[in-house]
Amino acid sequence: MNRAEATARALRVKESHEAELLSKANVLGVGVGFRHRAGKRLEEISIIVMVRHKRPTAELAPADRIPAEIDGVSVDVHEVGEVKAGGRDLAGSA
Repeated sequence: MNRAEATARALRVKESHEAELLSKANVLGVGVGFRHRAGKRLEEISIIVMVRHKRPTAELAPADRIPAEIDGVSVDVHEVGEVKAGGRDLAGSA
């Protein structure tokens, strides 16, 4: 599968599962992009799940665990910290 096909497939899978992923604790956003490992970009297209802070799996409730793969597309979790717009925390506190 070429990169364009892999991206189109990942986008379809992301759209099908986005609401479920966004309902999980700590998840701020979902996208599609290159997988990263040890700070280096790989050539693999993945569903990107953006979280405030990465947590060990054992600390997460089963319903809040993010799968490593969805419908054959790999999932990469990116820690993005607190997201603010115009100095306001988007989670609700100023």
